[in-house]
Amino acid sequence: MTAVFDAAEALNIRRTESLTSLVRRELERMIESGELQGGDRLNENLLATKLGVSRGPVREACRGLEQSGLVDVIVNRGVFVRTLSDREAAELYDIRASLMRLAGMTLAPVIVDWQIAELQTLVDKMEVAAQQDDLNTFYPLNLQFHHAITDYGGNERLMVLASAIQREAHLFRRRTLHMPGRMLASNAEHRSIVAALAAHDAIRAGTEMEAHVMNSRIQLFGVPGQPAP
Repeated sequence: MTAVFDAAEALNIRRTESLTSLVRRELERMIESGELQGGDRLNENLLATKLGVSRGPVREACRGLEQSGLVDVIVNRGVFVRTLSDREAAELYDIRASLMRLAGMTLAPVIVDWQIAELQTLVDKMEVAAQQDDLNTFYPLNLQFHHAITDYGGNERLMVLASAIQREAHLFRRRTLHMPGRMLASNAEHRSIVAALAAHDAIRAGTEMEAHVMNSRIQLFGVPGQPAP
């Protein structure tokens, strides 16, 4: 009986963990898409009903989101999507710029033709979305583009760090792309990045990647060390 109970309990734990992972990914998607925004309260009951699960996986998913910096848990008030201060957001941009410079320099010497083609396809799709001023289509493609660059480079530690920064960046990055003309300008920068990678020019690729991130930072917060515009 003990063995049967242990097996059943283990299966139940695995199911709960699986549900928690699914719920967490869905909540991350909602934050990424802007469906949940900074300051929004996560209502366990409503989310559980919407996602067709019990409150347990929702509660565990929220704990995971707190650990990754996406939500704040306030005693006696609940769970809220984190609101970053301008200083925190600017600091994330500075860190991300350095990571993306490394990503470009890492990938340029080893990138192969099919990877260049995949990046170019993403750029072409983003161009269509940008011309239509369709941020909801552009933004996920933009995320795929940046993820692909870190993934193709093969530096696992860099992928972990970049993903962690990327998750927090969801809390504010759409603000920049909402600016008039920014999607088109951003995608022009993407084309320059792909060209540098295709030329296997590590220095240029790193410079283009860093400048791409810093251009968004400057749009929102100004040049580091100078007053915001």
